[in-house]
Amino acid sequence: MITVKNLHKSFHTQTGNVEVLKGIDQEIEKGEKVVVVGPSGSGKSTFLRCLNLLEQPTEGEVWFQGKQINAPGCDVDLLRRKIGMVFQHFNLFPHLTVQQNVTLAPVSLKLKTQEEADEQALLLLRRIGLTDKADSYPAQLSGGQKQRIAIIRALAMEPDVMLFDEPTSALDPEMVDEVLEVMKELAEDGMTMIVVTHEMAFAREVATRVIFMDDGAIQEEAEPDEFFDHPKNQHLTDFLSKVL
Repeated sequence: MITVKNLHKSFHTQTGNVEVLKGIDQEIEKGEKVVVVGPSGSGKSTFLRCLNLLEQPTEGEVWFQGKQINAPGCDVDLLRRKIGMVFQHFNLFPHLTVQQNVTLAPVSLKLKTQEEADEQALLLLRRIGLTDKADSYPAQLSGGQKQRIAIIRALAMEPDVMLFDEPTSALDPEMVDEVLEVMKELAEDGMTMIVVTHEMAFAREVATRVIFMDDGAIQEEAEPDEFFDHPKNQHLTDFLSKVL
């Protein structure tokens, strides 16, 4: 479903060029749940943001469903509809109600009528147990509620892949589980997911494959049991000793 070939990403800073991604190759199959872990600054979020071109790769290729999306002339907006994204800080529109937040994109892009979008929004809200919040504004919600709304807002576009960029790191500890629960249900439903997270228990339980990134490169990847119980890379061993 997604193929990444020799992906590099550099940022210009006052002190010169900083290379954040150093030649990443990756294949992600339909239905996989890939969890990306690693220390801060290892390039995890940048890698994720290159997959839907929120960051433009400096070098290399990103392919999605057989099309190279960072090639000239590719309709990125069309492809982005198929790639849902959930951010660390919710990014809900504060001046819109929950229901308006969920229906805005499908209606604006003329994928659904307002009536169809409203119906779908209520079904999605029911799925996460928040139908009573349809007419509330984001400021009236807890962090966990906002993040669950952000997830169903992405689902309202009926994407083929969901990207999660540290979706629980801005939440109070007691709200983390309610968000992870929604993500687990998505995984059980067969959604293709790529998740950058610090939640190791989630990685062990849900991932089909765990990737360890450090210093802008993939240092190790394996199925969860192998990854956590028999790490081969010394950097990974050190990292796991700190987070487990």
